[in-house]
Amino acid sequence: MSKLIVGNWKMNGLLADSRERAEKLAAAVKSGVSSFHMVICPPATMINAVAWFSKDSALKLGGQDCHDQPPGAFTGDIAPEMLKDLGCTYVILGHSERRQFHTETSAQVASKAKRAHGAGLIAIICVGELDSERSAGKQESVVGQQLKESIPEGATPENTVIAYEPVWAIGTGKVASADDIKNMHAFIRGKVGKLQILYGGSVKAANAKEILHTANVDGVLVGGASLKVEEFLAIAQAS
Repeated sequence: MSKLIVGNWKMNGLLADSRERAEKLAAAVKSGVSSFHMVICPPATMINAVAWFSKDSALKLGGQDCHDQPPGAFTGDIAPEMLKDLGCTYVILGHSERRQFHTETSAQVASKAKRAHGAGLIAIICVGELDSERSAGKQESVVGQQLKESIPEGATPENTVIAYEPVWAIGTGKVASADDIKNMHAFIRGKVGKLQILYGGSVKAANAKEILHTANVDGVLVGGASLKVEEFLAIAQAS
């Protein structure tokens, strides 16, 4: 199975640098690559432009979040239908930064995922434990509960991807050990069956090969390194 390489640009990108990044990535995967599928998730303000600059390539697009209600009076929010209309195939849901800074609950994540499915999007549902929870040996109970509460009824390998992101390894430079990743992905596999499972958390070109060739790792969700074209491509090529 081809690895899924997802770049989360987070709150980064103006028109000029987004265009340059998108055009370079599009040129690199113009006709598709057998070993990986690449998805980029720019800020909502850049989705339309990125879609235009990458339209003749094999790049897929995703949103970084969506609302769990039909279009209506929700100022500042984005309905999944809007993402779909802009050319998105995927949407990231339940990222630790959303859970932490926007107090999103797993129940809300499940509701968003259900709405995303209804709009024809593939939901990338993020789960992961805090440093304190891992130190207390609670990582499996925490992640297991998040999976139970975040995955909606009707989730299938065609509409849902799981991303394991240990919170203590996001943007910190810390990376889970090979054993940490192997053990947690094996645990998640036991819970989600055939759903694809991505690893995220300070993924770089230097560690991508080891991570991508770990059992039950079906791809990676990349943050900061996805803003550097050469680095992001090197991560993908490590598959």
